Amino acid sequence: MVDAVTLVAIALLVGAILGAAVPMVPSGLLSLAGLGVYWWGAGFAELSVLTFVVLTVLALVTALVEFFGGSIAARAGGASWLTTAAAAIVGIVLMVVTGPLGLLVGLFGTVFVLEFVRDGELEGSTRSAVYTTVGVLASTAVQVMLTASILFGFVVAVFVL
Repeated sequence: MVDAVTLVAIALLVGAILGAAVPMVPSGLLSLAGLGVYWWGAGFAELSVLTFVVLTVLALVTALVEFFGGSIAARAGGASWLTTAAAAIVGIVLMVVTGPLGLLVGLFGTVFVLEFVRDGELEGSTRSAVYTTVGVLASTAVQVMLTASILFGFVVAVFVL
């Protein structure tokens, strides 16, 4: 029989997968919460310490990818730290107002304009904007894969092993 703690943990882990595809939903932290709820609710005994540590590290990596994936991509594309910070702020504001499309358009447009003003180079500005936008999309895909892996590992550890 599945108890309430297990159901809450699974709901948080499934929510993390869904949240990975939605901006501003902390998928890594939801995974971490699901693992913590289960481990605490099960009396720190049902999951082995090794399993808990591995799944927790995956959840922390997911959170890092979520928080810094776009910035790393922007920097890889040659954007300055100032441009990266401005793009993050504009992207968040536009995402709240217009949704995920606003986030992507805001990131691309902000990086392009600020880098063009900074360097006056069309090709470099375009490269930075494309890297940033693709990086945000790629980090979303990585988050979905990581959170799905956490759920899979959890289900195997709890119900199979």
